[in-house]
Amino acid sequence: MFELYFTPGPTALYFTAEEHIKNAIKTGVCSTSHRGQWFKDIYKECQQNLRELMDIPDDYHILITSSANEAWERIIENCVEEESYHISMGAFSQRFAKISTQLGRKAHELIVEEGTVPAFDAIDVPDSAEIITICLNESSTGASFPLETINALREKYPDKLIAIDGVSGVPVIPINFKNIDTLYFSVQKAFGLPAGLGIWIVNNRCLEKANNMVEKGNVIGSYHRLPDMVEKAKVYQTAETPNILGIYTLSKVANDMLEKGILPIRREIDYKSAILNQVIESHPQMHHFVENDLHRSKTVKVVKTDFESKQLIEYLKNKKMHIGTGYGPYKNEQVRIANFPTHSKEQMEMLVDLIEAFRL
Repeated sequence: MFELYFTPGPTALYFTAEEHIKNAIKTGVCSTSHRGQWFKDIYKECQQNLRELMDIPDDYHILITSSANEAWERIIENCVEEESYHISMGAFSQRFAKISTQLGRKAHELIVEEGTVPAFDAIDVPDSAEIITICLNESSTGASFPLETINALREKYPDKLIAIDGVSGVPVIPINFKNIDTLYFSVQKAFGLPAGLGIWIVNNRCLEKANNMVEKGNVIGSYHRLPDMVEKAKVYQTAETPNILGIYTLSKVANDMLEKGILPIRREIDYKSAILNQVIESHPQMHHFVENDLHRSKTVKVVKTDFESKQLIEYLKNKKMHIGTGYGPYKNEQVRIANFPTHSKEQMEMLVDLIEAFRL
């Protein structure tokens, strides 16, 4: 039996990824010049497939970074002159605020209890803040930020940029890009690819902000200055030698998802989420960390255990199934279970059956 990975990232490879990687090696993709036409064709196809899969408008630019973590720094450097506002629901969203401070900006931070999502009325953005940052799907706690709150924030604060960390949420969670300005993600979570590639999607409002900052004499970075990245992307180029294999594989997997259909993928996510919820709620020694089911992630389940969590992890590992530990201080009292497009219904049913049978 194959080892099955339900870890929240890196996770199991998308089921077609291995074949695409083999083909890339066989055909020489990994050795091609990043200044040649072949790479331009690869990058162009990747942009087109992501645009169609995620319904990204034509006036949003799709850029390449090393990871989602890099996007935090790029967004602050290029889009924030003095002050930012961060909605922090856990470890990953809190890092964005920390990076803003490290880069010399004043970071306003709304910190909510882990496992919860702030009420709309609790979000009070100062007039001086230039950007609102939101973690769509907090992978450390399993809390999912409501789309209707994002839309309401756009209506309430139309002049502020809105940045979304797509982390383990896209392409499963449908984003209305007209209500945000920038979104970024790494590929090792819901896209089911090897780590080492990030995608940064930005609109022209972000680009205008970067250009205005340059005109004022601000430093907005070096080789990854947003205006330069956008100009390169228009001709399907990058500033540096990029992860060509990652871009190629992402393009192919995005196309595979298109052929399957994003709606069937989302319906499968709903089904797998439901059976995971059911086994957690019926198990006498397990409990949801996110108590409000409306704010509970469908793609990363965080489970409190009445026993040392490594006992469940080791039990499943012996059955060739891998789940994640709790994050940070919760390592020994929680587990995290990924529910991504790469996980088939049959695999999830096998996992659920094993969890249901587990008792101490």
